[in-house]
Amino acid sequence: MGKDVMMSTKEAQRFALIQQVLSKTTTQRAAARALGLSERQIKRLCRNVREHGASGLISQRRGQISNRRIGQLQRDHFVGLVRQHYGDFGPELAREYLAQEHGFAYSTETLRNWMIQDGLWQSKPRKAKRLHSPRQRRARRGELVQIDGSHHDWFEGRAPKCCLIAFIDDATGEVLGARFSLTETTQAYFEVLRRHVQAHGVPLALYSDRHSIFTKHDPEDPKPTQFERALLQLGIEPIQAYSPQAKGRVERLFQTLQDRLVKAMRLRQVNSMEQANDWLDSYLQTHNQRFAVQPLEPQDAHLPYSATDDALQRICALHHQRQLSTQLSCQFEGSVVQVHLGQANAPRGRAKVDIVELADGRLELLYRGEVLEHSRYQLHEHLRQGRTLDDKSINTRIDQAVKAQHNRLAAVAAQIKHQDAQRAHGIFTPVSHPSAPPRPGTAHYGLRPWQVVPATAPA
Repeated sequence: MGKDVMMSTKEAQRFALIQQVLSKTTTQRAAARALGLSERQIKRLCRNVREHGASGLISQRRGQISNRRIGQLQRDHFVGLVRQHYGDFGPELAREYLAQEHGFAYSTETLRNWMIQDGLWQSKPRKAKRLHSPRQRRARRGELVQIDGSHHDWFEGRAPKCCLIAFIDDATGEVLGARFSLTETTQAYFEVLRRHVQAHGVPLALYSDRHSIFTKHDPEDPKPTQFERALLQLGIEPIQAYSPQAKGRVERLFQTLQDRLVKAMRLRQVNSMEQANDWLDSYLQTHNQRFAVQPLEPQDAHLPYSATDDALQRICALHHQRQLSTQLSCQFEGSVVQVHLGQANAPRGRAKVDIVELADGRLELLYRGEVLEHSRYQLHEHLRQGRTLDDKSINTRIDQAVKAQHNRLAAVAAQIKHQDAQRAHGIFTPVSHPSAPPRPGTAHYGLRPWQVVPATAPA
């Protein structure tokens, strides 16, 4: 039957069946039915086995280069682009950018094999996935919106670390809003919420973790948080999750963005938080086209917001309550707020008013829903930032303190360097600040010689 040859499982099964036909133990019609071929094909296979043995069933092109193989020059061109621009990208993300920017028209697996051969990608063994019973998506867009923040080095050292606040729809996986902020604060969530309501309407419910921004841990404290108060005014149901896995959709979103968004900002040379916020909306459109799915029901559950933008901005702000004195003044964060006299809606002394701290830093004074004209006199500037911090904003405050300390040390080092330079010129004793103007009646300032050196008489 000739020399031994390597056969595939399919070819070995064909060979065994053709041998039965040749030995008259089965018919050509039965063999054709078993192999899914015509009787004419069975006759051809029988003839090849008689003439060449088992090798007659093996394709003659085995071991030869495919006619559809991509040329070596084209392969090297695309691998060079990956090495130059997308070295730390995964095969799928690299394929998307190559297709978008460089006309790559092949599959992800083709690119994956090239990257593995050139050492640009290392194949990872698949881990056994833990089985969780997934919660079914909500049926309509806007019924449930998951919200969270992610602290990360989003700019890879080109700008300080910051936090990305994101809102994602549970029914579609669409990112409805996102914004970069220095840290995860109530004002940061208010900004994304305000933009969300203006663009899409009012959702039915927001799903968050149990951070102090969203709920109070004292069950006997009836006063809502600032965020709960805003949701109550907008008619949104707040829901808190007891574990990160419960709001896994927004957690997985941040895993995706920490890979794709970081690389996209690097390629677009987005190097500051302000640039990122201006560019983020256009990126989210592309992201949603790639990852969002259709809801089970086409109706949108968002309710239209009919009030004015000023009213929405006032809702998405910090509200504080103060009691006026008999002179219609009160204190707020180290300043005195004085109500102007002669207003038609001015309250009486000892009345309680609401101080609204808007996102841009302006203050509004409200009494029974009416805005009061007032003046603010700042007495203690260091009290404007407040003294109470939570665990997610303390790092930002510490970083600011460290930076201020470094600035003070740099100033001291500059003064020491200046004084060393003066001493090198024979000036040793400081009598005033080096940049201070001369006092009346004096002819010099700054440093003076330690001792007067008498001039030597000429020889």
